[in-house]
Amino acid sequence: MAIGNQIRTVVLLGLLTGLLLWVGNLLGGMQGLTIALIFAIVMNFGAYWFSDKIVLAMYRAKEVKESEEPELYKIVGEVAHLAEIPMPKVYIINAPFSNAFATGRSPKKAAVAVTRGIMDLLNKDELKGVIAHEISHIRNRDTLIQAVAATIAGVISYVAFMARWAAIFGGFGGRDRRGGGGLELIVLAILTPILAAIIQMAISRSREFLADESGAKILHNGYGLASALEKLENSTNKISLRPNSQTQTTAHLFITNPFRGRGGFLKIFSTHPLTKERVKRLRAMNF
Repeated sequence: MAIGNQIRTVVLLGLLTGLLLWVGNLLGGMQGLTIALIFAIVMNFGAYWFSDKIVLAMYRAKEVKESEEPELYKIVGEVAHLAEIPMPKVYIINAPFSNAFATGRSPKKAAVAVTRGIMDLLNKDELKGVIAHEISHIRNRDTLIQAVAATIAGVISYVAFMARWAAIFGGFGGRDRRGGGGLELIVLAILTPILAAIIQMAISRSREFLADESGAKILHNGYGLASALEKLENSTNKISLRPNSQTQTTAHLFITNPFRGRGGFLKIFSTHPLTKERVKRLRAMNF
């Protein structure tokens, strides 16, 4: 199962990169392709080095020491030891909604953040399952993979925004002179950002399944995490994060979707798999 998720991620990242290159070529031939690549590399570099600090500051996460939160610190330390990675920094978000995330550019520069809400909601075994899931994200370097995917999708959306303006004010010069520019602009402006978003969300869901599986294997037990996921979904239906441009951009980091009422057709744009499917897989695992 883990190998399948890894292969799926590689394929999806390849599709997303191919879409970016196609957009660059459509926009301006080799010159457009080169600009898109440079833009992506610069943005990826920034995301790689600074995304952890930005997201922790965004949610006003406070770093805590062992003397301040001994039980939480002990759980993180135990799971990190079992996963054979360095002890990550531990942060608490003083918020009532129940959730958690991991961030950082490498296992040596990682952090785990939990909300007050999740600490009040879960018992020790359930919280340990959640921490194992987040530690797995760190060990699997999912924060880097998600940053790359989000950056490429962001570049595509930005170029599509430019294309919409170009369609209004007469197109991208050279493309129009060769004919067919109008249809190309429509495809670029409308379809490509939708495709990019679908691929990005599929990558996120694949990594969540992998982190669930890896976390359960670390503890040799998937029931704590399965129970935690069920509690978290029920809790989110009562107390959730308010959607805005910042929270929607970082929703993929959390262990469960922080917004309530995500289902139906919109699930293809969801950053997380259905909770019932995650729970089913965890409870079917053999150790």
